[in-house]
Amino acid sequence: MNDAPRLAWIDVRNEIRARILSRACAPGDRLPRDADIAAELGCARATVHRAMQDLAQLGLVVRKRKGGPHVLRDPVTRATVQIPVTRREVEARGERYGHRLISRRNAQTRPAIMDRFGIAEPVGMLRVRALHLADGRPYILADRWIDTRSAPGIRDVDLSRESANEWLVRNTPVGRVEVQFSAINAGPETARQLATTAGRALFVIERTTWTGAAPVTTVEAVAAPGYHLAAQS
Repeated sequence: MNDAPRLAWIDVRNEIRARILSRACAPGDRLPRDADIAAELGCARATVHRAMQDLAQLGLVVRKRKGGPHVLRDPVTRATVQIPVTRREVEARGERYGHRLISRRNAQTRPAIMDRFGIAEPVGMLRVRALHLADGRPYILADRWIDTRSAPGIRDVDLSRESANEWLVRNTPVGRVEVQFSAINAGPETARQLATTAGRALFVIERTTWTGAAPVTTVEAVAAPGYHLAAQS
């Protein structure tokens, strides 16, 4: 009987990405079928499929309907986005920073959060919801999950006085960051918190970090209308 733990999709993604970056799989090469990779790595085919989706989003793989997955011939040039301290962002705009803690509680990770971290089983984490302000106006509404095994010191932090964002940037080493951007239509509660109208299109930044293979935090930051994002290559 094989008692080895099943690989998460992030583990599979990292293995395939390593092969691509080392040129074991060269640009233009056809990759094995999802079923073959699953058999090789001893994981579910759905796990490989999720890993391939992420590699396609990263610009490393193209999935052809008839020809199967291939390593992209021309790599995508990507900008880098630093983990921001929201207070500094606001102050750089010449505005006064403020922060309001909405809620802080321990909770079991739901499937969407487990998927972001690439973990297979629910884990108890600290969930923090907070509103960042610029000159007293809503700036970013943040819904954050923190793995206190990676950041144990945050248990003793008064998050009504110091934002989880700033404390984590200052006190927790990060080895890997994943960022996704999207848009949502504001629901009634989000619209109320951000002082806008329900149904308004809002920019969303979803950022997840790890130290080594261990999850640190994932945050869904919904920006108020008028937010600007800067990146550099």
